Order: sequence, then structure tokens, then C-alpha cells
Amino acid sequence: MWKGADTSFPFADSHATTYSVRDGSDWETTLKPRLRERLRNSKNIVLVLSSTTANSRAVREEIDYGINDQGLPVIVIYPEYDSKESLLANGSLKQPVKSLWDRLPIFRDSMSKVPTLHVPMVKVAIRDALSNTGFMIATKCNPDYYWYKT
Repeated sequence: MWKGADTSFPFADSHATTYSVRDGSDWETTLKPRLRERLRNSKNIVLVLSSTTANSRAVREEIDYGINDQGLPVIVIYPEYDSKESLLANGSLKQPVKSLWDRLPIFRDSMSKVPTLHVPMVKVAIRDALSNTGFMIATKCNPDYYWYKT
């Protein structure tokens, strides 16, 4: 939506840059190889994480391969939070935010291997995150949990 309204918005959807797939496509011969191809062409993973996030096979595969095989940094966007401060308590991520990680155990268990940047669903924060070279594969910073403190 933001990219459509503002062509300078720094987002490229790797899912839109490879072959389309049909709903009835076979997982092993079509879907999984295409997903992996998209990840190999990505500079990071943008994960939208909320209380309704589904722990689907495709999401698990994308997170597992992206983090554990490709070492892609992850930008986690929380649509249920509307400011940088809303994610935080005493300068750290709030427990309800951390509890969302349990929605995707593969993410929760793998995220310490790559840099992860946690941001609210705010255009300027997402723009900053997508432009932050510390969260791009070629220039990534050290594996850790990061967030904007102000």
C-alpha cells in the first residue's frame, strides 16, 4: 500500500518477482523450491507478527530456510502496536510482544542467530527499518534483538 502511494518507499516484494503458483501446486516440487528461490534473492525477511499470525507450513519453511540456511536478518512488524514506545517497557520489549514469538516457534527458537529489528506498524519506523543496512544480508550487524528506543 505504501509502496503504491510512494514509489520511494524502500520495499521490494520478492514474492512478486518470481513465478506465480496455483493453489493446487505441489509443496515439494513447486511451492517449496519457489519459496527458497525467493529467499535466496532477498536481502532480509519482513515478518508481520500479530495475535492472528498462523503457524503454517509455508511460514515455518520460510522462516527456517531464511534464518537457518540463508542467514537473513529479520524485520518484525507488529501491527497491534502503533508507536515505538508502545513496544517497550523500561527500555526493553514488553512481555506481550515477546509472547507473540510463541506463535511461530521456529522464529522464536532461531531468531538469536540473526539480527532482528522489532518495529511497530508505523510507516516512518518501517521505512527506517527497511533502509537500515544493519538488517540487510550483505551488511548485517551482529545477531541480537534490536528496536528503536525513541
